[in-house]
Amino acid sequence: MAAAPEPGEPGKGKPFKLLGILDVENIPCARDSVLYGSLGSVVAGLGHFLLTSRIRRSCDVGVGGFIVVTLGCWFHCRYNYAKLRIQERIAREGIKNKILYESTHLDPERKLTATAATEQSKT
Repeated sequence: MAAAPEPGEPGKGKPFKLLGILDVENIPCARDSVLYGSLGSVVAGLGHFLLTSRIRRSCDVGVGGFIVVTLGCWFHCRYNYAKLRIQERIAREGIKNKILYESTHLDPERKLTATAATEQSKT
């Protein structure tokens, strides 16, 4: 029996696209942003309706709440995603340099231990 594909894996089945353009499964942060935006829309619209009892204005507030919360969550998540990618790239380059320079005359750790040993031998 075949295992079910993970949500982030591209395509065995047809991907779910929101409004035909936003691939919610494969774009990082899209799913969370849309879910939080819809929750923000319900909260803002229902809260405004309970306070004012104006239906049309409450729908407008709900749509505005959706836009504001979705964009806020999107930018926050994408910022954190970009920071994480930069940290991963720096760590990957550091590991590559460590492997490349280990046990050579360019190894920074070897230089540090050599200078420490010469300082100890002088005293």
